[in-house]
Amino acid sequence: MWSDDRLKDNLTDYLFEAILLLKTKEECYRFFQDIATVAEIKALAQRLEVARMLEEDVTYTRIAEMTGASSATISRVKRCLNYGADGYKMILKRLAEERIENK
Repeated sequence: MWSDDRLKDNLTDYLFEAILLLKTKEECYRFFQDIATVAEIKALAQRLEVARMLEEDVTYTRIAEMTGASSATISRVKRCLNYGADGYKMILKRLAEERIENK
């Protein structure tokens, strides 16, 4: 199992255990509304969309236009896609598979 030692500790483990217990989208909205600000949640959602668009070879300019993300954010997400823990790739693949199954 891959993990960044700077991230891993008991508090983060507890947070992730809590997230894994969420069962519905409504539960996610309720939990995240309490634990994070609207801006933090929107920033996470934006990064995921940037990753999806980068995987589809959308240009930085178009991504910035469509998402409002800065070039710094787009570059950071691109670095994670190329050199990160493959978390974006893993979840984007699962989301795509889920959408195919639900069609």
